[in-house]
Amino acid sequence: MNLILLGPPGAGKGTQAAKIVEKFDIPHISTGDIFRKNIKEGTRLGKKAQEYMNKGELVPDSLVIEIALNRLEEDDCKKGFLLDGFPRTVEQAKALDEFLAGKDSRINHVLDMDVKKDDLLERLTGRRVCKACGATFHVVNIPSKKEGICDECGGELYQRADDTLETVANRIEVYELQTKPLIEYYEEIGNISHLNGSRSPEELFADIEQILSD
Repeated sequence: MNLILLGPPGAGKGTQAAKIVEKFDIPHISTGDIFRKNIKEGTRLGKKAQEYMNKGELVPDSLVIEIALNRLEEDDCKKGFLLDGFPRTVEQAKALDEFLAGKDSRINHVLDMDVKKDDLLERLTGRRVCKACGATFHVVNIPSKKEGICDECGGELYQRADDTLETVANRIEVYELQTKPLIEYYEEIGNISHLNGSRSPEELFADIEQILSD
């Protein structure tokens, strides 16, 4: 089973990805992880990606495609995979479809986690991190016993710069602009399902199981 997981920052993709890979015994392929691995190992592709990143430039589609498809050639993907963070553009999606067609395969399902903007803002701006040990809390969902103090080590809790309201709102807007054409591409193909990501993780996974068993 070949799956793609879409969703804005704060949608809870990581939680659902962990449940999907455990239930269906397929690898979770995150482009962020692939990039870090290639850079750490100093591969040819990793070095090329690092050059763009060092200049503060976006890694071009052609290189993202090469790195992602390279990962899909590995043995653990023969029974299927869950893609997270790829494709991000229609060009990447078309390259992926061509690659799979060459192996007499295709994307079976695209799971689009749709979450209301207000819910995303609350989830992301409420995150607090311990300066000392890095433990993560949330002012609503996982509050510390004493406000501003870490339960684990007693360190000071703070809000990361990328969790401020302005930054979070911008990240969501960029995601929506980037992903809209991609969603339209898969809607035309007819293999995308839209999920209510504002529901509890358990309810959401029950929906996913239902979609994937049909």
